[in-house]
Amino acid sequence: MSTAELASSYAALILADDGVDITSDKLQSLIKAAGIDSVEPIWTSLFAKALEGKDVKDLLLNVGSGGGAAPAAGGAAAAAGGDAAAAEEEAPKEEEKEESDEDMGFGLFD
Repeated sequence: MSTAELASSYAALILADDGVDITSDKLQSLIKAAGIDSVEPIWTSLFAKALEGKDVKDLLLNVGSGGGAAPAAGGAAAAAGGDAAAAEEEAPKEEEKEESDEDMGFGLFD
């Protein structure tokens, strides 16, 4: 990570910890107060746009929670009725029967 990215990340964490809205101006003022002059304003605006409307504390708490099928299923359930019905129709098609030893004509203890 570059100095600009680290400084913007730390500034965003400080603002989130204080419960202050994360904006480009606030990030830039924190970075300048820390004495870091090499951060271009594009970095603070990118971080502000990326974190707009998100709870940073919640993001940090859910860093290790694995992705997978749960978020996709939750998104399908929250979708409109037609989209949910289409998602339900696709679900059985995705499941494929795995080949087993019985299909090959021999077993583990034969």
